[in-house]
Amino acid sequence: MKPSEADESRLISDEEVQRFHLDKVTPHNGPIVLAEYDPRWPELFAREAARIRAALGTRAVLVEHAGSTSVPGMAAKPIIDIVLAVPDSADEPAYVPALEAAGYVLRVREPGWFEHRMFKGPDTDVNLHVFSAGAGEIDRMLLFRDWLRADAPDRDGYLRVKRDLAMRTWRHVQHYADAKTAIVERIIARAASHEPAPSLGLPPD
Repeated sequence: MKPSEADESRLISDEEVQRFHLDKVTPHNGPIVLAEYDPRWPELFAREAARIRAALGTRAVLVEHAGSTSVPGMAAKPIIDIVLAVPDSADEPAYVPALEAAGYVLRVREPGWFEHRMFKGPDTDVNLHVFSAGAGEIDRMLLFRDWLRADAPDRDGYLRVKRDLAMRTWRHVQHYADAKTAIVERIIARAASHEPAPSLGLPPD
């Protein structure tokens, strides 16, 4: 997909951004800084995964590295995205106190979207996404990751869109994320149907 095809048709309002955040959201009002791939990112994930499993034990049904930092060679915001599945993410007393005791801070609560919760980490910059085991969004996130790891044309195309969008000024980082929706959905659809992407014949930027 060309960068011009990125989805900026509807950027959510300040009120919508704030609605699910538990702390006050400060507008970003700037471009997005992408870091070149860092081979330490998988190590940082492994350290966090061990800390999460130590805190939750068997309540940590699944702990996976997701997002661009999980794709070798992909430039990304230097934030480690982690997917955690628990038996019931709506049952906060069953896991939130244990994560908080380990230094994680609950920042986002989205009951209407797979009962999603998001925590920030005690030291490493992470987005810890919590869903109930079996939530469809987990499968989508991991399918997207696995496809980008395996398919160079889609990986390069996604990187082009990311770089183009990152140079623009965004009131909220969420707006940058939302603007990638179109290409993310197309890649997921292709991954689900196992169709290889057409090669653009161009090296990544």
